[in-house]
Amino acid sequence: WPQDTIRRPGEGRGPVRRPRRQPRATTRTTHTKRSSALTSRRSPRHTSSPTPRALPLYFAPPSNSVRARLRASLMPVDHYENFPVASFLLPSRLREPVEAIYAFARSADDIADEGDALPLVRLAQLNDYRRELHHIEQGKTPSDPMFARLATNIRAFDLPMQLFRDLLDAFSQDVGKTRYADFDELLDYCRRSANPVGRLLLRLYRADGAENLRRSDAICSALQLINFWQDVAVDWRKQRIYLPQDDMARFGVSEAQIDAQSVDANWHALMDFEVQRARAMMLDGAPLARALPGRIGWELRLIVQGGLAILDKIEAAGHDVFRHRPVLGKTDGLRLAWRAVTR
Repeated sequence: WPQDTIRRPGEGRGPVRRPRRQPRATTRTTHTKRSSALTSRRSPRHTSSPTPRALPLYFAPPSNSVRARLRASLMPVDHYENFPVASFLLPSRLREPVEAIYAFARSADDIADEGDALPLVRLAQLNDYRRELHHIEQGKTPSDPMFARLATNIRAFDLPMQLFRDLLDAFSQDVGKTRYADFDELLDYCRRSANPVGRLLLRLYRADGAENLRRSDAICSALQLINFWQDVAVDWRKQRIYLPQDDMARFGVSEAQIDAQSVDANWHALMDFEVQRARAMMLDGAPLARALPGRIGWELRLIVQGGLAILDKIEAAGHDVFRHRPVLGKTDGLRLAWRAVTR
């Protein structure tokens, strides 16, 4: 449901076709990067310093690297998985707008997290995205393919511009912020990094009433939290900790313990607390899946059950996410389908 649960291009079902080896030559070749699957985090980045001040909105024309991302973002439907655009459950009329939303969110997230660009460069490129949104809001049609496509769907479905800006704010925060003081601060990040996509999908379905939005936010934030809890070790290698600092202090867990991958009574207590909180949030939002009619309701039931299954796996591993990172495999498919029907 949220953009953080997207499997990235090149990681769909079946064998991945690898590019043919090119002969040595003096000309430069461009290498495409393949990112990790939906529940993996991102490449290492040393950003323990405070978030740099964002550059002015109209900083510069879109850079060549951003233009390359935009061209690469126009991907066929079958490259998407774990995002509704890839599912036969998604009505065909909504595949185009969902693809456009995905391309925007995924490429902006990559700017914040992929490669080895300096923080100020990343922020400048995200400001390129903000400028393009501003042009769309003014009624202009961007020249870049991805934003032209996005503009068409924003206008066709009357999508709220602020939700796209919220995503960019979260990605900009990712450039430098690596610790969260308390749960409220973490939830504020989830509000901007995950919840907007759920809200956009509800708008596409014309089902964005107040209670549906509240439940969607609960599901999206829960999925984001679940992603954090399963990826504690992955994020630590990137100098990030999403476990709230006050919770760590309360349960007597230090950063040194995370570094040592020590699973003791304190760690069990902390992780049990975070797992139960994420589960309660997911269950609070789960009735939305029954309230939505047709295909989107079934899609959401599977997403909810998938998130709950990851929490079950964390518990089954004794909260040892360092050595047993929970993932959903092919054997989980039937179980999830059964739960989606019966629960």
